Amino acid sequence: MTTTPIEQLASLRVGMVEFISPDRIEVQLDIESPDSVALNTGMPRNFPRINGYVMIPVDLGFVVGQVSWITIQRSPYPKRSGFQDFGLIDLPFPLRKMELQPVGTLIAAEKGYKFKRGLETFPSVGDIVILPTETQLKSIIESGENRRVYIGNSPLVGNARVMIDPDRLFGRHLAVLGNTGSGKSCSVAGLIRWSLESASNNKFKKDLPVNSRFIVLDPNGEYSKAFTDKKDANIYSVNIEDGDCSKQLEVPLWFWNTDEWCGFTKASPKTHRTTIVHALKSVRSGNVFEVESKEKELASFVRTVINTIEVYKTKGTPWGNFPGPKNFKESLQKWNAGVVSEDTFSQELKDAIAAFNTKVADFEAQRIPQYSNQDYVRGDVDDLLTLLRDVYLKAGGREEDFLPTDEDSPIPFSGENFVRSIEANAEILNTTDYIVTLMPRIKTLLSDVRVKKVIDNTSLELSDWLGEYIGSDNKESLTIIDLSLLPSDVTSIITAVIARMVFEAQQRYLKLNKVCLPTVLVMEEAHYFVKRYNDDAENTGPTAQCCKVFEKIAREGRKFGLGLVLSSQRPSELSPTVLSQCNSFLLHRISNDRDQELVHRLLPDNMRGILREMPSLPSQYAVLLGWASELPFMVKMRTLPEAQRPQSDDPDYWDVWTGAKERKIDWKSIANEWQNKRTE
Repeated sequence: MTTTPIEQLASLRVGMVEFISPDRIEVQLDIESPDSVALNTGMPRNFPRINGYVMIPVDLGFVVGQVSWITIQRSPYPKRSGFQDFGLIDLPFPLRKMELQPVGTLIAAEKGYKFKRGLETFPSVGDIVILPTETQLKSIIESGENRRVYIGNSPLVGNARVMIDPDRLFGRHLAVLGNTGSGKSCSVAGLIRWSLESASNNKFKKDLPVNSRFIVLDPNGEYSKAFTDKKDANIYSVNIEDGDCSKQLEVPLWFWNTDEWCGFTKASPKTHRTTIVHALKSVRSGNVFEVESKEKELASFVRTVINTIEVYKTKGTPWGNFPGPKNFKESLQKWNAGVVSEDTFSQELKDAIAAFNTKVADFEAQRIPQYSNQDYVRGDVDDLLTLLRDVYLKAGGREEDFLPTDEDSPIPFSGENFVRSIEANAEILNTTDYIVTLMPRIKTLLSDVRVKKVIDNTSLELSDWLGEYIGSDNKESLTIIDLSLLPSDVTSIITAVIARMVFEAQQRYLKLNKVCLPTVLVMEEAHYFVKRYNDDAENTGPTAQCCKVFEKIAREGRKFGLGLVLSSQRPSELSPTVLSQCNSFLLHRISNDRDQELVHRLLPDNMRGILREMPSLPSQYAVLLGWASELPFMVKMRTLPEAQRPQSDDPDYWDVWTGAKERKIDWKSIANEWQNKRTE
């Protein structure tokens, strides 16, 4: 027997609108409405349930409301006015009421229904409240376009499949937040794996591999075993041993830019930074300080002087305000004292040196009298540079060395040469006394056996590194970078260098190809590296520098196809800048008050009801909200097989104590590995 639409609505009725405001609707439940399980929706469903959904018919479709609270109100009226059960006393009956938060509108479409956030038409007092059918429930959760990746089921919506759009999820950054043991690492690993599986099943050309790029920065080594079944996955570790399935992590020190060197050495912007900039420019320009002859020694010195004068010229010091010109004259006098002839020099070199010495003497004579004009004009400085270049060429230098070189260009150089470059530039800049605290930190880094294999490689080709770590052409690229064995004082800088190199590679790809290269950068335990800091000029430590890199990626990464996934158990410690740029959130159990308060600010007041369940969420359950979902809802994430889970399980104390699981102990092998001793 068929039913009319009116009869169908009547069969689904559970109550009536009693009070309405723009952000709140109160409903009086019918006495006949289900107490626990509703059987009239097409399938058995729990009702009423906090954070569940009900609907109110309006002109344009149905207003969807989310249940925020349920209560019992004592009624002063009989149970059924005017009708009495024979033999029973007709007493006042408690009435149930519930409050709804309006979240959107469900509109009939060609194929089923379509959910849309916001309300165009509000219901009125006296309107009926109905239960959504199974089809309508799924339409609420599964609304939106391009729902391609299956990540779990929604327990509040009849276990409807939760499908997400990867463009929305990764394109505008994702934060996965939750206490330790809440399942966030499994969620991150699952999102990567399920995205790759879905892409593989829906390839445009079946014979081509998935053209994806995931880079996971793993500070605890949790993901090393989670993707061993992926034959194309690249796993990089520190100081690998024979037989390891991973590859040697390589982040050469010539990758590091000025900010990263200053961050690592905690260089002062006023005293140290200038010396580091000059040293990097010199060493990247091919100015090698491995002196073998007097000519090469002079050439190295002159090359450094040329770089320094060009910096002074750019700043306008020779013709700037006093005492800039005076300081330039004094520096010029010191440099002139270092450009001297030797008996072994060729006559051409001697003549070039003499020409320079004469020019400097003329400049000095003009500025000796009291109250004389100390200024230089650009022509004077250009004449000096011309004469110095002539000396440099006559001493064995090359013409191509004068091509402009950026101090941050990834041009190979050795650590030893960098140290010599700093010392030479400090002497020329008269900053030798200031680098006393700088040099020990650099020398300690270069001599540390724990990081030597990571930073010491001058033969590595930049193109090879980009292809291995970011991904080559038409290849499913999954890179796991295990940072667990790096010393704590260099971990932040190594992480910053990797992230920046990936970001700048994305920028250059867009510049050359006019289209972006979609890439996802995953940061596990992000509170270590994206930690809030005091934004002041003197804050140049490695942690602050690492955070600044990720802040830039968070602000600008989307334009260049670089999506950011942050996983953290302490959202209150994360950089507000990075967190504010995350448009999607996957929230697992969060019990800390400060963390809860921060998360609650992510939603408007009328949508915060579902977040009240966070302190009691079981493992594997999470709340998905933001750009990736039309409205916040709870999702039970898909279960990963044990072999595919990150190594973050709780310790099995009882099984070990009782002998159910064996644990053999060989402290000797651990000590040998710790002390870098070779075993026989």
